[in-house]
Amino acid sequence: MYKRFYNFNLSDETLQALSEMGFESPTPIQEIAIPKAMEGLDIIGQAQTGTGKTAAFGIPIIEKGKRGRRPYALILAPTRELAVQVAQELNRMARNKGLMTVPIYGGQSIDRQIRALKKGVDIVVGTPGRIIDHIKRKTLVLKDVRIVVLDEADEMLNMGFIDDIEQILKQTPNDRQTMLFSATMPQEILRIAKRYMKNPEKVAVDAKDIVVSKIKQVFYEVREEDKIHALTRLLDVEDPSLALVFCHTKREVDAVASKLQQMGYYAGAIHGDYTQAHRDEMMEKFKKGDIEILVATDVAARGLDIPDVSHVVNYSIPQNPDSYVHRVGRTGRAGKSGIAITFVTPREFRQLKLIERSAKTRIKKAKLPTKDEVLEARRQDLMEELRYQIEEGAHESYLSMVDALSEEHSLRDIAAAALSLVSADMDIDEIEEIGAKDAAVSDHYVRLFMTVGRKDGVKVPDIVKSIANAADIPGRKIGRISLHDSFSFVEVPQNLAEKVITAINDSFLNGRKVKVQPAKPRRDKAYSQRASA
Repeated sequence: MYKRFYNFNLSDETLQALSEMGFESPTPIQEIAIPKAMEGLDIIGQAQTGTGKTAAFGIPIIEKGKRGRRPYALILAPTRELAVQVAQELNRMARNKGLMTVPIYGGQSIDRQIRALKKGVDIVVGTPGRIIDHIKRKTLVLKDVRIVVLDEADEMLNMGFIDDIEQILKQTPNDRQTMLFSATMPQEILRIAKRYMKNPEKVAVDAKDIVVSKIKQVFYEVREEDKIHALTRLLDVEDPSLALVFCHTKREVDAVASKLQQMGYYAGAIHGDYTQAHRDEMMEKFKKGDIEILVATDVAARGLDIPDVSHVVNYSIPQNPDSYVHRVGRTGRAGKSGIAITFVTPREFRQLKLIERSAKTRIKKAKLPTKDEVLEARRQDLMEELRYQIEEGAHESYLSMVDALSEEHSLRDIAAAALSLVSADMDIDEIEEIGAKDAAVSDHYVRLFMTVGRKDGVKVPDIVKSIANAADIPGRKIGRISLHDSFSFVEVPQNLAEKVITAINDSFLNGRKVKVQPAKPRRDKAYSQRASA
């Protein structure tokens, strides 16, 4: 029914702005949310980043607006990045109607924000903490607000903003229209909806529609210590236009970005410990392509909407399915295709399957590029660089050297010798080995047999913890664990096998004495089944 934006009976000014922005047809969430929002109904929308929800609430807000002194619409967002992104998109959609949207957030001069508010604004997009600051200073008055939007409400809950949200809502008129958008609907969010919304209409997009078909989803099984080399192989062969790499922790973000920089990649990092100025600088460089790889935590990348992100890499597997959908939504923007890559260690397969079930998607297993493929990709890059140098005339100062050498050698030999000098780092032996390819047991790992299993109340984390503590080795060095009813198999580095056997043999696990010895060679496929935590 709503196959084009003009089917919504929008004003010519808004339709023209949408056309200029490249919007062609509504997304599923826009199709179902815009008509209800235009009627003035309260809405609970379950939709992740990347579904077009900003326009789903932004278009009705703009259509209902008139230029004034005080804001008629308030949008609450969890992070500065999202607030800025939403404000920018609303200003673009409202450019022909003369409406002004202003972002308000911590980290920016409050005096500058006060001056902007005094000039008169129509729509305010802000983070809860800074909105409350302005309310207390009486620099933001909400008595004329007719529409309130809670964007990414679950993330605001995770960040501890629920009390602030309630405080803000109490400052707005009771007869306002309220729209709430959230990827998930925890009880606290539903409580807010019940208390502050009037007979809300629920709209949702099926998860299988969210993880769009234009995004290719693959995973690679790698051990923890091989991840950085797996990443660089993929970067060399895939040659992404812009790649966003997600890590769990700030420390991991710094480590990965630093390693990439040392290896010659144009990489940057953002997370919550960096100053706002640094984060803004990195974002701007990433948008312009001055850095091609941005390593980030989930929260730091909220609100990032860059159409040219071709690859999203889950360097650390997402901790929940919603996080996976949020991350994947950073690519495949504006109708473009994208690739979502996930690194999975042998003990993370259950998490991968959980993500597939919850997101109703299929993540295919892929093989990492071989050393030969990496070498060929590097040679192709070098050939492109040589073509560019010739086209730009950057080689002309060396022509006299070539003329002199050509009296003794052929031009073919001279060119090959020059290439051998500049491509010394392309030697195939210099490309790092990756320990475990495609879940095969590495030559450097051995399997041990343990006399405890499920019937003893033992779980995979118990085995990892007991080995790590008793043998004093990092848990990440422990390979696959296969848990059976009365016994288990565990893979450990070959050079640590004797240490593990000595430390664990005759010890107690869950009150049961454990015997450990090298496993006999496999005789059937049953032993290859995983029971990963």
